[in-house]
Amino acid sequence: MRILYSHRIQSRDGQSVHVEELVAAFRALGHEVLVVGPGFYDASDFGGESRLVAWLRRRLPGVLGECLELAYNGFAAVRLYRASRRLRPDLLYERYNLFFLAGAWVARWQKIPLFLEVNAPLAEERGQHGGLALAALARACERHVWRSADRVLAVSEVLRGHLLAAGVASAQVLVVPNGVVLDRFSVVPAPPNPLPVLGFVGFVRDWHGLDQVIRAMAADAATKLRFRVIGDGPALPGLRALAATLGIADRVQFEGLIGHAEVPAAVAAFDISLQPRVVAYASPLKMFDYMAAGRAIVAPDQPNIREILAHERTALLFDPDRPGALWEAVARLLADPALRQRLGAAARQALIARDFTWRGNAARIVAWAKRL
Repeated sequence: MRILYSHRIQSRDGQSVHVEELVAAFRALGHEVLVVGPGFYDASDFGGESRLVAWLRRRLPGVLGECLELAYNGFAAVRLYRASRRLRPDLLYERYNLFFLAGAWVARWQKIPLFLEVNAPLAEERGQHGGLALAALARACERHVWRSADRVLAVSEVLRGHLLAAGVASAQVLVVPNGVVLDRFSVVPAPPNPLPVLGFVGFVRDWHGLDQVIRAMAADAATKLRFRVIGDGPALPGLRALAATLGIADRVQFEGLIGHAEVPAAVAAFDISLQPRVVAYASPLKMFDYMAAGRAIVAPDQPNIREILAHERTALLFDPDRPGALWEAVARLLADPALRQRLGAAARQALIARDFTWRGNAARIVAWAKRL
C-alpha cells in the first residue's frame, strides 16, 4: 500500500514519537510511505522546534497568529497535492491539528481515502490552556475536518465520545491507543538501589501533578526514597524550587531531556512508575513504556486509564480527587516488593496480549484501509 502521511507538527517531542514510530511500523510491514510536514521539523533535533515559530507565538496577537495558521493551509495543500500526484497514494493518513485543513482538501480533490488520527479535542484544549482568539472558527474547522475523514482514529474511547458528540458518525470512529516497540524493552529486575526509586518520564507541565509527589515525600519523612524526573517542560523551575524549599532537593533528581532511544533503560531503573495526573481523553505514551518495561504503575482511576490498566491486576489506581490517595498507593508498593513484581509482569503481559504496539496499530490501520 502507498501511504501519504501528512502532519503539521512544529517540534520534536511526544507528538514526533507517535509520527515516527507509526511511519516506521508501516514501512516495516512493507508499505511505501511519503511523509509531508513542515520543513523545519525535519531539520530539528529531539526536543527542538522552529525558532521562528516560537518567536511568532510569543510576539503576535492571538488573532493574527491563528490567521497565519489558516494561511499555512495554502502552502501545505500545494505540497500535499504535488506529493499525491507523485506517489498516487492508496491512503492519506493525517495527524490532526487545529486549523489544519489541507489534508481534507487534497483527499477530496484527489479522491483518496482519508484516515485522520485525533489525539485531543484541540479546540477545547487550546481554549482552556493556551488561549484561543477565534474560538468559534476553530470549532467549525475542527468539526469540518473530523466529519470529512473516511475514518477518524481516536486514541481512547473517551475521546471517541467527543467525536460522536461533534456529529461524527459512529461507524467512522475507531479507537487506536498508543503503543511501543516492544523489542526495545527487556524485562529485568530493577537494579539494587540504596533507596527505592519513583520515576516519571515525559514533558513536565503543572497539571501533571508532580508537585503533590514532592510534597508527599517531604511530609513522609520516615520513608526514604528517590524520585527521578526525566524530561523537560515549563513546570521544572517551580518543582526544583519546591524540592529545595522542602529540604529534599538531594532526593529529587531532575535529569532533563533524553533521547527516545534512551527511555527503555531509564524506565528499567524505576521501582515504581508514576502517572500522577492525566487529561480525561489521553492515551499517555509513558504508560505504555512503563508496561513494556514490566514496572509497577501508579495512575489515576479514571475512564481513559481503565481502558488500558486494571486496578489490582496491572496497576494500582487511585482516586485523583481524594487527597493522599496517590501516596497511599506508592506506600503500599514500597512496602511490598512482591506486589510490585506481580503488577509489573501482569502489565507487560496485558500489553502483549492486547498488542499495544506501533506495529500492531499499523497492521490494524492498513486492514481497515483495505476494507474501503
